[in-house]
Amino acid sequence: MESGSASGSSRPPYGGRRRVVATKKRDWANRLLVNNSVKKIHRREISSKRRRSFSVTDSVDRFRNIRLTEQYDTHDPKGQSSFALPFLMKRAKVIEIVAAHGIVFALASSGVCAAFCRDTNKRICFLNIFPDEVIRSLFYNKNNDSLITVSVYASDNFSSLKCRSTRIEYIQRGQPDAGFPLFESESLKWPGFVEFDDVNGKVLTYSAQDSIYKVFDLKNYTLLYSIEDKDVEEIKISPGIMLLIFTRAQSHVPLKILSIEDGTVLKDFNHLLHRNKKVDFIEQFNEKLLVKQENENLQILDVRNAEVKEVGRTQFMTPSAFIFLYENQLFLTFRNQTVSVWNFRGELLTSFEDHELWHSDCNTNNIYITSDQDLIISFCKGDSDDSRTSGKAGSINISNIWTGKCVAKINSRNAILNENKKQKMIASHMVTDALEEITALYFDEERNEIYTGNNRGLVHVWSN
Repeated sequence: MESGSASGSSRPPYGGRRRVVATKKRDWANRLLVNNSVKKIHRREISSKRRRSFSVTDSVDRFRNIRLTEQYDTHDPKGQSSFALPFLMKRAKVIEIVAAHGIVFALASSGVCAAFCRDTNKRICFLNIFPDEVIRSLFYNKNNDSLITVSVYASDNFSSLKCRSTRIEYIQRGQPDAGFPLFESESLKWPGFVEFDDVNGKVLTYSAQDSIYKVFDLKNYTLLYSIEDKDVEEIKISPGIMLLIFTRAQSHVPLKILSIEDGTVLKDFNHLLHRNKKVDFIEQFNEKLLVKQENENLQILDVRNAEVKEVGRTQFMTPSAFIFLYENQLFLTFRNQTVSVWNFRGELLTSFEDHELWHSDCNTNNIYITSDQDLIISFCKGDSDDSRTSGKAGSINISNIWTGKCVAKINSRNAILNENKKQKMIASHMVTDALEEITALYFDEERNEIYTGNNRGLVHVWSN
């Protein structure tokens, strides 16, 4: 009952909810399975039109002089010589970037994670503390200023997810082994998972072995409560609540809404379905339930009064991913490399004028939503008339979510410093190379820097 494909982000780069699923077998091509069906964020509210107009003007200046300033490499044959697995020592694409307190964390598809210091521009350390450790995903826990890594190990035949928390201060000292393991009592084998919910400050785990869901406090990792029900097919998290989706009957699907804090059942009901038609997705957003079946209209149900709003199937087609903007009461949909903005009356608010995504699989690791929820930063298709790129390089586009206007763009034309002709030619080639096949993107709002990773394992810093 999910619309999202399993692919590499996430992490939501802007925080929110991140799920990592254990793999059924050794599959290096799809090692990172993240639930992209709903990437949720919870940030400050944009409260007035005045604030929005200011943000548009401010954002133009904010990104006006951003240039390529630094390059890091996640691949280091000498530094990786202690790894026991051959594929860990091979150059691999960057699939995830996280930044905190002047440290840039870059995770490669091989499972190697490197930490770089922005002050010294040196690599601090690798986060792999065991020779056979393959890191699958990263999560920055702002509640206790730590980085959580989710890994699998050769000694376990790569079958179980293992989590570890390491304080940022230890990583800054080059002590990645100073962390401690999390959820050791849980058997997180396929199809088990661990999900980090930054919105509510919770962690959800699923042990498939005994069909038990557990909710932990993200601040101190204490167990809050368990859910034991073999008929639960899926759990969706929203601010303050959880939606339990049960095994479908022929003409309806049983649903429960629980308090996220203590698991108390707030509402228990059935939602009617069209017989013999598969469910494309069921999503929860506060009091709104979004239900879409194959070749049917989108239904937006208000669970408080059972009122249903329908959006025509030709107007709203099943997206490959969602991003919910909680404070703004909006959601983004991603389909066929395009982004659209909707409200919960089923109205299309924004279509972006210059924001064609580069990747067709809608990997949300190439997308960042600012904390004000007013800008979207993505790796997009480049200008077709730019002869320097030969169609291989894209651009980093910054667009306003409210208007759809592209307020800034980083491409091979404008991301070069004003130097002499020879230096400019060299810089032009470097920028073009840096904009080719970007596989991960992150915006550090405190430092006003964009970090990108590419398919060669390189990380580039774009700064003004």
